[in-house]
Amino acid sequence: MKLAKNRTDITFDVINYSLIVILLLLVIYPLYFVITASVTNPDLIYSGRLLFLPQQVTWDGYKRLFSDAVIWIGFKNSLWYTVTGTTLNVVLTVMAGYALSRSDLVGRNAFMFLLVFTMFFGGGLIPTYLLVKDLGILNTTWAMILPNAVSVFNVIIVRTFFQSNVPAEVLESAMIDGCSNVKFFVKIAIPLAMPIVAVMVLFYAVGHWNSYFQALIYLKSNGMQPLQIILRNILIMNEGSDLQNLLDGSQEQQKKLELMKYAIIIVSSLPMLILYPFLQRYFVKGALVGSLKG
Repeated sequence: MKLAKNRTDITFDVINYSLIVILLLLVIYPLYFVITASVTNPDLIYSGRLLFLPQQVTWDGYKRLFSDAVIWIGFKNSLWYTVTGTTLNVVLTVMAGYALSRSDLVGRNAFMFLLVFTMFFGGGLIPTYLLVKDLGILNTTWAMILPNAVSVFNVIIVRTFFQSNVPAEVLESAMIDGCSNVKFFVKIAIPLAMPIVAVMVLFYAVGHWNSYFQALIYLKSNGMQPLQIILRNILIMNEGSDLQNLLDGSQEQQKKLELMKYAIIIVSSLPMLILYPFLQRYFVKGALVGSLKG
């Protein structure tokens, strides 16, 4: 039986829906503006006449973007860093989280203390740079992957998930049936942990795809720069960058550069926008269950 709403309930609903709509518009409109600006005549953008609907549609920005070899190199590098880095991150994080969730792990509290300690006290940028240099991975693709191979925060989330969703009785029953630790982890624990694995994939993939500061610090070769560095060079128009050298500085070329800025924002955001729907059904469950108790 549906209860009738009084005036207070109706007022509350109206205020809630109004706030939700306002927030939705604040989030959607910037993205919509970038999409429309990427296919609109730059003169309309400069004059402020572009408000809602695209006018004088042009695809020059995308044509210039996809014809530029530098963009494809950056896109390929970002894809490599994201796939390789996320794979390593998820494997190490899930293995560490599962091991720390086991009550029979000797020295579990000591390991947790050492991990949590690194969240409060870090070595700093210069010692980290020297470490990367001494390891011989400076100016290599591994400099983008190994320094942040494991996030302690994510390890804690995964550990909490295993503690909440893999009861000790299940392990005991499996052991009685002759199941080894490795087989239990692969055959039972991992299938039960697919929601949190999906969450970790999304967290790490977004981090790798949007990462650019590490590339600024550790990479000197233009052939290894990720797409975000290329985007940064376009947006701030650094002197001496490869893309800037392709432009002769004329007004017409500057208009094309303006279109490229919007176009590359769209192109660089697409992979994550495509990935999220596939992981959405796991995301809420994994994030909530993994953070219930620590």
